[in-house]
Amino acid sequence: MTVNAEQDVDVTVVGAGPVGLVLAAELALSGATVQVIERLTEPAEAMKAGSINVPTAEALDRRGLLAAAEQVQREMLERVGPFARKTDDQRSGGGQPSGDQQPGGGRRAPDSRFTGHFAGMVLDADLVDWSDADLAGHTAVAGARMVPQRELEELLAGHVARLGIPVRRGVEVTELEDTGDGVLVGTTAGLVRTGWLVGCDGGRSTVRRLAGIDFPGTDPEFTGHLALVDIADPEKLANGWAWSTRGAYRYGPQPGRVVTVEFDGAPADIPHARPRSRSGTSIAPVTLDEVQASLRRVSGSDVTLTALRGAATRWTDNARQAAAYRSGRVLLAGDAAHVHSPFGGQGLNLGVGDAMNLGWKLGAVVAGWAPEGLLDTYDAERRPLGAWVLDWTRAQIGVMRGDAKSAALREVVADLLSTRDGTTYAVKKISGADQRVDLPGDHPLIGRYVPDVWLKDGSRLVDHGHGGGFLLLDRTADGTFARLAADWGGRVSSVADDHGTPTGVLVRPDGVVAWAADTTGIAAVTGLESALYRWTGAPSHRRTHPITYRRAEPRP
Repeated sequence: MTVNAEQDVDVTVVGAGPVGLVLAAELALSGATVQVIERLTEPAEAMKAGSINVPTAEALDRRGLLAAAEQVQREMLERVGPFARKTDDQRSGGGQPSGDQQPGGGRRAPDSRFTGHFAGMVLDADLVDWSDADLAGHTAVAGARMVPQRELEELLAGHVARLGIPVRRGVEVTELEDTGDGVLVGTTAGLVRTGWLVGCDGGRSTVRRLAGIDFPGTDPEFTGHLALVDIADPEKLANGWAWSTRGAYRYGPQPGRVVTVEFDGAPADIPHARPRSRSGTSIAPVTLDEVQASLRRVSGSDVTLTALRGAATRWTDNARQAAAYRSGRVLLAGDAAHVHSPFGGQGLNLGVGDAMNLGWKLGAVVAGWAPEGLLDTYDAERRPLGAWVLDWTRAQIGVMRGDAKSAALREVVADLLSTRDGTTYAVKKISGADQRVDLPGDHPLIGRYVPDVWLKDGSRLVDHGHGGGFLLLDRTADGTFARLAADWGGRVSSVADDHGTPTGVLVRPDGVVAWAADTTGIAAVTGLESALYRWTGAPSHRRTHPITYRRAEPRP
C-alpha cells in the first residue's frame, strides 16, 4: 500500500467508545493532532457496563468532568430508588428469596456506598472497613460511580467535541501498513496517512488482526445476556442474583434489567468469542425470544417478557490478552488488548486506564520531548493489571457453575465475604482503590493513584490539572520544589501549599504518583529531579539560579 501522501494527523484512534474518546482527548491535551474513526454510524444503544470504578471516576475528575458524572449518578439513583423500595417491600412481605441477600444473610445497605459483587454475591457495605487507607483516601468521587457506559459515552463525546477532535463515523479500517515513520491506513472512506494508529475497536479488533498481533487466552464456557425488558409477571423472579443448576440470573437493580448466564459454551456469532471475519459480518441481534428463553431456563419459571427496551447484548467469559500492546507504530487499548467476562465491572475501567496511561505518553513522543522508549512503559505498566483482571473474572466463573463442586466452593467464598476483612479486600479490588504501578521509589504513594489532597484554599490538588500535564505539589517554605520544576516549564504545573505532609508530590497526567516526599532536604530534591528527568524528559530551558538545599526534618 505504498503511496506518496502527506501525514493527515499525528494519531488516528480507531473506535469511538469510551476508551477511544478518552485517549483522543488526552492526546489533544498533549498537543497532538488526532482524529477518531468509528465503524458504527451512530453510538451503540445496547446495554453494557452499569458503573465505573474509582480510577475512572478520578480520571473524569482530573479533567473537570466530575460535576457532570455526579449528575448522572443522581439521575440513576432516582430511577433505581422506586424499584429498590418496591423490592424491599416484596422481601419483607415474604415473597421469593432474594438473590441480593448478602453472604451472611444481611441485606444490601440502604445507601449509595458503592460495593459491587463477586460472582453475584453482593458485598455488604456495612461490613466494609471504610477507614482503610486505600478506601478513605479516595472519597471525593463517591458521588460519581453509578455512571452507565451509555451515559459515559455521551459525557465523553461532549468533552471531545469541546476539544475540537473530529469523530468520523461510518468509516471502517480495511488494511494498514506501518512504514516506519507513520502508518498508511486503508478505510472505506479512503486512505489515511497518520503518524500513529491506536486500535480501540473492541474484542474483535480489526487493527489487532491487521497488525498481526496474537490474542492468546482461554475459550468461553458460558453465554450471557443483558437486557432491559418489560415483564408481564416480575413477581416470578427473585430480586437480585439467583443460582440454579443451569446457571444464574439477576433481576435489577433498575426496573426491567435482567442478566442471564448459561454454562453452555458460546454460540458462533458472539462478541469477543471469535475474531471478526474479514468481511465484517455483523453480529446477529439479540431478540426478545432469545432473552426470554434464556431467562426461563436459568430461573425455572415461565416468566413472560413483552418487549425489549433498547438493544440487548450477548457475551461470554472468553478471556484473552494481546501478546503485545504495541507493534511498531500501531498500539492497542481497551478490549482490543484484552477481553474477559464482565463480572466485577472491570472491562470498561481497565480500558479507560489504558487510555489515560497511553495518552500522555504517546502525546509526549509526538511532541518530541520524550523518546519512543517511553511507550515501552505502557505495556510494562498495563499488562500486569490486565492479566490480573482476566484471572479475577476467571475466579468468579469457578464459583458460578451449576455443579455441586462449584456450589460448595461458592459457600466457602460466601463465608469469607461475610467477614470484615474479606469484604474490604473484595471492595478494594473491585473499586480499583488499591491499584499500583511498579515505579522506583520508597514513598508509599509512589505508583499509586494520587489520593484526595486538600489544599489550604479549600481546593484539591486535582482541581489544578484539568488541562492535562504533570502536577507538582510544593509545601516547602521557600518553593524549592517548584523552582526546580520550573526548568520543565510547560510540562509541569506547580501548586503551592504551606502545610501538611506529604511535603511534595509529582503526579503524572494519568493520576499516578511519580514521586513523593515527606521531607524538604537533599534526598527529596534529588529524588524529584530524578523523577522529572525520568518522566518529563530533558529540561526545556537552562537553569539560571542554583537550587539551594537545606536540611529538614519531616514536617508535622
